[in-house]
Amino acid sequence: MSYLSEVEEELESWERKIKKKSSMVSRSAKKIQNRINDRIPERFHSIVTNGIKTMVQGVLAGNTYTVKEPDINQPLQVRDEKARRLILKYKRIAATEGAGTGAGGILLGLADFPLLLSIKMKFLFDLASVYGYDAKKFEERVFILTIFQLAFSADEARRSSYERIANWDDTLNQLEIRNKFNDEHDWKSFQLEYRDYIDLPKLLQMIPGIGAIVGAYVNYHFLDWLGENAMNAYRKRIIEVKDEEQ
Repeated sequence: MSYLSEVEEELESWERKIKKKSSMVSRSAKKIQNRINDRIPERFHSIVTNGIKTMVQGVLAGNTYTVKEPDINQPLQVRDEKARRLILKYKRIAATEGAGTGAGGILLGLADFPLLLSIKMKFLFDLASVYGYDAKKFEERVFILTIFQLAFSADEARRSSYERIANWDDTLNQLEIRNKFNDEHDWKSFQLEYRDYIDLPKLLQMIPGIGAIVGAYVNYHFLDWLGENAMNAYRKRIIEVKDEEQ
């Protein structure tokens, strides 16, 4: 079997995983979390929403993260090998950061939120260059944010993000894409999707005595999951382009 055939099989398995409905336990946890969110003061939601909005707008503006020059003229197998090494590197970075903040109790546990967010975004920017895409371009930064939404959202939003990635040319052809992401995006829904995904593990991270272990494990897992989705998103995009050229 050729390497490309192996990748295509892995992509089919990934697609099934993305489109699979969440378990009953996950859906029940989501309902409980929704009720908890309804009881949280709107002022707190506003603070977190503005934080997420600032992060997203910084990514779209291209002034937040250093962008590496894209790797060019490399076969997919070489890119995948580089991507796996990069994922391992960032999983270790995230685990170390999670252990450090988890050992510090509630105050440092709260600091983990922006730190982990920054690690995830820096990883995505570096991965773009591995697969030959220039994150200096606005459309590539939108792609990065779409991967982020794909990895850390519930069923409906996850499938929607996947469809945008799977049909990326159509996504880019939508009118006024820049204004859509800057002005019309539902920032509160964006942050709630992300926060709901990470809430329970992060609460456990703040428990004295086990916080360091939980923080290291959870952050490692989050980067592993993000890496799997990001790697497959770029692979799918590259293969789609090759199919169109044939």
